[in-house]
Amino acid sequence: MQKTYRIHPAWFVAGIAFVALVGAAGFRATPSVMIRPLHDEFGWSLGTISAAVSVNLLLYGLTAPFAAALMEKFGIRRVIMAALVLVSAGSGLTVFMRQSWQLILCWGVLVGLGTGSMALGFVAVITNRWFVKHRGLVTGVLTAGGAAGNLVFLPVLARLTEGAGWRFAALTVAAVALSVVPLVWWRLRDHPAEMGLGAYGGEYEQPEPIAPAGAARTALRALGQAARTRPFWLLAGGFAICGATTNGLVGTHFIPAAHDHGMAETTAAGLLALVGFFDIAGTIVSGWLTDRVDSRVLLAVYYFGRGLSLLVLPSLFAATAHPSMVVFILFYGLDWVATVPPTVTLCREYFGASGPVVFGWVFASHQFGAAIAATAAGLLRDQLGSYNAAWYGAGALAILASLLSLMLFAGKRLRPIAPGIGLAAAPLKA
Repeated sequence: MQKTYRIHPAWFVAGIAFVALVGAAGFRATPSVMIRPLHDEFGWSLGTISAAVSVNLLLYGLTAPFAAALMEKFGIRRVIMAALVLVSAGSGLTVFMRQSWQLILCWGVLVGLGTGSMALGFVAVITNRWFVKHRGLVTGVLTAGGAAGNLVFLPVLARLTEGAGWRFAALTVAAVALSVVPLVWWRLRDHPAEMGLGAYGGEYEQPEPIAPAGAARTALRALGQAARTRPFWLLAGGFAICGATTNGLVGTHFIPAAHDHGMAETTAAGLLALVGFFDIAGTIVSGWLTDRVDSRVLLAVYYFGRGLSLLVLPSLFAATAHPSMVVFILFYGLDWVATVPPTVTLCREYFGASGPVVFGWVFASHQFGAAIAATAAGLLRDQLGSYNAAWYGAGALAILASLLSLMLFAGKRLRPIAPGIGLAAAPLKA
């Protein structure tokens, strides 16, 4: 018989997950406030320091599917605790470094692996196991934790770095990461069946037994089976464009592009911070809509609107932040990661119980798209003396992503992925 609770434990699990996601976003973004101090102290080139950030970015994406598989094999709680310890070690050890490769090892590899284990694949696992009712809304709220992490951590760490030095800031990150470990151990649970109840809004279900295959094999087999389906490539292609048009292009190049037009860097940075602020509201609203509107339609609308805004952006740059630019920032912030809740939902719809692991691979495509766009936009700026080609190209790609999303309707009737990867496949909706 299913137990009853005054407050369903799923909400406590979601709360702990939110704290971990906020921290992961802040930890991952911390090197951006340390670039100049590290350059001044060690004399390392900005390119060398940026290499650590690039490794961090790629591992953040690549770790997600393997972390999701590890969560299926060893449990959510153990994986997240290990991830927090990795982040703490990576940040704390930087105070002893003397060579640039040590920075890449600490901030690139250790922090990249740790934060990647608490990326959007983690969101998919939590919502897939713990929620039936309000699943889309909870996905939106947890995804917004990433934006909240940047907003909460970066201003604080920037002040700490300026006032007490980068070492104090790095040790602060290490201490905060460790402080979350007891909270995860206390409240985060792997499955509602452990507590004798079903997911929120669902019936009690005994968790499927996990095959003895290793996490790497599980993740790779999930990729192999998903890659034989059309929806996977449509979702991965759209999400790669999502990464290219957000983190890769706007997140990396908006400030230097605005500076090219005479805008002060502090003003441009303030505008980019507003994107993160509106991102929180946009993602939560997107989660609410995902519970009510077909996710394919939502993705098509989000990408199409993003494409149009990027096509207009070159004409909005000026020496001051005039109202038209503020409107762009408002819209782009609302749309920034609004694509995540419907993408998570579609991975679950098409790939059943293996949806979280498959979404991890889709998210990896997001990070690859971001990395490619960051480099390509810089090369275009060097060769042409302007970012205009990058903005126009990104706008066209976003409109293409809208078309890819609409093409998902043709793949709605599919045979489910065959079981046998350690994650039982559920029937797809007709």
